Amino acid sequence: MPGRSSSNSGSTGFISFSNIESALSSLKNFQNCINTWMDTASSVALDLVETQTEVSSEYSMDKAMVEFVMMDRELNHYVKAVQSMINHVKEERPENIPDLKLLVEKKFLALQNKNSDADFQNNEKFVQFKQQLEELKKQ
Repeated sequence: MPGRSSSNSGSTGFISFSNIESALSSLKNFQNCINTWMDTASSVALDLVETQTEVSSEYSMDKAMVEFVMMDRELNHYVKAVQSMINHVKEERPENIPDLKLLVEKKFLALQNKNSDADFQNNEKFVQFKQQLEELKKQ
């Protein structure tokens, strides 16, 4: 998911992170969209169960929720990787500007390598969705 950037490796000088921070702000806004989509998918799935619509529809909504959680996790990892790069460069103030894209890619991959199924159990919206689904099935 790392985006395009020109390589500044080896150059010296001042680095302005204002454009990167602005892009991060946009990504965080997109995370809000993902949360809204999760709310909508959850609502639709619960309506399907409540109206006793086909199980395959419920399964599709479950898959959609999994996809949203995965998107949210990946976007969150990317934002953390970029923020980590910014903090590293600001703290270290290297004489030679490192390859910023490479720093982000390494951190992003390190975060992605820690992915597990437990991430779903830690996602509040996903857990709430599963609990509400089970409660409705009991009725």
